[in-house]
Amino acid sequence: QVQLVESGGDSVQSGGSLRLSCRTSGYNPVGYCLAWFRQAPGKEREGVASIEKLGDTRYVDSVQGRFTISRDNSKDILYLQMDDLKPEDTAMYYCAHRSSFRCPLIWAASYFSDWGQGTQVTVSS
Repeated sequence: QVQLVESGGDSVQSGGSLRLSCRTSGYNPVGYCLAWFRQAPGKEREGVASIEKLGDTRYVDSVQGRFTISRDNSKDILYLQMDDLKPEDTAMYYCAHRSSFRCPLIWAASYFSDWGQGTQVTVSS
């Protein structure tokens, strides 16, 4: 079974930075599509960023220019560098995996088969 474990969430002030990590294991998860989602209380889970095996990336407009997704395939680790954090970034952040070489254009949660338990990011104004 594919396993994903997030870490790095914390409480920071507006304008601060955090780096989230996701350790992956199981059936070659890092060889396929990996993504970060987030979910705030009372809201639906939304896609934040995705990355393919060779490094092609995509971001939701609200984090473009502030967040950077990357992966270390040799260590099977997924990262999300978050800079210039804003209160609206407050959410539980999840890493996710899809068994396809290309990431889907639609960031529906149902398109991803494997999920971590999440790590909390809180940004104060």
